[in-house]
Amino acid sequence: MTPWTRDQIAQLVAQDLFDGAIVNLGIGLPTLVANHIPAGRELVLHSENGVIGMGPAPAAGDEDYDLINAGKQPVTLQPGGSFFHHADSFAMMRGGHLDVCVLGAFQVSIQGDLANWHTGAPDAIPAVGGAMDLAIGAKQTWVMMEHRSKAGDSKLVPACSYPLTGLGCVSRVYTELAVIELRGGQAWVRALCGGLTLDALQALTAVPLVMSSAAP
Repeated sequence: MTPWTRDQIAQLVAQDLFDGAIVNLGIGLPTLVANHIPAGRELVLHSENGVIGMGPAPAAGDEDYDLINAGKQPVTLQPGGSFFHHADSFAMMRGGHLDVCVLGAFQVSIQGDLANWHTGAPDAIPAVGGAMDLAIGAKQTWVMMEHRSKAGDSKLVPACSYPLTGLGCVSRVYTELAVIELRGGQAWVRALCGGLTLDALQALTAVPLVMSSAAP
């Protein structure tokens, strides 16, 4: 099989975002989505630190470190974009003004529960940030993550063992192996990376999988 690269995962997410959507991109892998918006697709990209109307990452040498996303990476601003107070940004997040948020995760349960701020390990550094506000405030929450942990454990699980960020909030998961939709307490596989079969993916996944008719 040929797993998707990080940029290919970001491209899959970008292709699924719909015209006119207001979309928050979380820290880490989700920030790559801004670089892969399809031509002609009109999206408004938001970052929780107080930026709306983000464009792709700047070219080398064109960085402006007064204009950064929540991950402290330099970004560009589209015409009409702006930056504003952190409190106003959280008012947007909590007020239901975001159509989609794209977040990273440590674990996602088959019921759509999200764990992405703390592993619970004694020496781990928790990172609450705005994930709880985003996961519940956005109309849809999508997750980009590696399919398995460094220890080889499935990150899509029957029930999260890590501290929860939100309950029943995740509707879609993108990994290097598959695109999986969570609905009705089931995990529907919408797409597989090159050369991967459903049986092979099932062997790497801790929850039952169902092949969706939407998958190629």
